[in-house]
Amino acid sequence: MVEIFLNTATFSKDVEGSTEKSMSFEDFTSWCVHLPSVRKFLGSLLGSQVPRLVHEENIDSNLVLLKEEYAWHIGGALPHEELVEWKLLYHSAFSGLSFNTFLGSISSSEGPTVLIVKDREGYIYGGYASLPWERHGDFYGDMKSFLFQLYPRASIFKPTGANSNIQWCAANFSSENIPNGIGFGGRVNHFGLFVSASFDQGQTFSCTTFGSPCLSKTNRIYPEVIECWGIVQTGEQQEKHDVVKGTVLERFKEDRHMLNMVGLANSSE
Repeated sequence: MVEIFLNTATFSKDVEGSTEKSMSFEDFTSWCVHLPSVRKFLGSLLGSQVPRLVHEENIDSNLVLLKEEYAWHIGGALPHEELVEWKLLYHSAFSGLSFNTFLGSISSSEGPTVLIVKDREGYIYGGYASLPWERHGDFYGDMKSFLFQLYPRASIFKPTGANSNIQWCAANFSSENIPNGIGFGGRVNHFGLFVSASFDQGQTFSCTTFGSPCLSKTNRIYPEVIECWGIVQTGEQQEKHDVVKGTVLERFKEDRHMLNMVGLANSSE
């Protein structure tokens, strides 16, 4: 497990009398940027808090992608109050590779979620969505979301501010310009991460939204396992989210109205 974190590090400093290179200060700084969990650990010598991972008793924990080590890595980029409890909302091995089932399973979560994908190549990666997955005809979201890699290397990619193409969630649209599925970053048909509504294929390209590379071995991905975890919210954090949700819903209604006007929304709805 330690190896996946070390794979992210760069060793560029020459060492006199040795053929091996060491980590320069610039290498170390870059490493901490991509691994916030390491920065927290080294800063406090106590490590980041690992959230309690909760799932139904009938689910075999050996089949769950999100291990405590991965949760620690992702949690390094999150505020302390979001590291209490994460609940498994959807797992393709138990719920099936279905977009509609996915949307139904996560509908009970009104807070942030963690989406994790394992593809045929064995790569594991995903994204943290700060806002709920709701049907839109365009990108939405805020600068709290980010992409991450878990295996074979571990990295975090936060928004660069280059654009606001953060989250994507489209369902039942009939236009090729609005591909149905979920994703993060980039642009239409050139996403930082995208899983099509068929849930059997997707894509990952380098994108300026998060300053992220292709997250897998190839740009075209074929998911084998998809998980989504809901971050349990309590107290003041939930109150703040309720305010944000109202704003998002208002914008969603406006987007839907515009799509109906130009004939891009599915006529059956």
